[in-house]
Amino acid sequence: MLNNKFKNMKRLVVLFTALIIGSTMFSQKMITRSGEIKFDATVQGAMDEVIGTNKTVSAIFDKSSTELVVLALVKSFKFKSALMEEHFNENYMESDKLPKASFNGKILNYNGKAGSYDVEGDLTIHGFINKVKTKMAVAYSSEKLMISGAFNIKLSDYDIDVPALAKKTLSETAKISIKLVLENK
Repeated sequence: MLNNKFKNMKRLVVLFTALIIGSTMFSQKMITRSGEIKFDATVQGAMDEVIGTNKTVSAIFDKSSTELVVLALVKSFKFKSALMEEHFNENYMESDKLPKASFNGKILNYNGKAGSYDVEGDLTIHGFINKVKTKMAVAYSSEKLMISGAFNIKLSDYDIDVPALAKKTLSETAKISIKLVLENK
């Protein structure tokens, strides 16, 4: 009787281990916590660049549903100038009140192969949500999936005002560049 219980327990452990390994191997979700977003609102020809880079962006991509969720903490954007970073956080993004920016959407017609795909979804910045649609490149490297691309936004669509004094340096549109290197969860 005791020998039967031991055999059943052993089978249960083997089955449980196989399920865990199988679900990990065939997981459809890929993640990163070190993605990169670059925000460039430099006026063409201006002496000062208005470029912020965030290298601590989190993202999840579900290969089966093609859903892509990206989250960035606003205070994690770094600029060449500490004063520019302070203005970005306090005057424009109000990062104490609105600490996160996010994208929630899908890679359309994704077929599991490398290539250029349409990506569309909701972009939330400064508490405002707008639909965006852009092209993104998808590539593979060993066990990693890379998603990258860029698109432009109007700052006014996210209730970010450019004061008259800043218009020589700060553009009313910003180029958002994104680079994600995702791994199986």
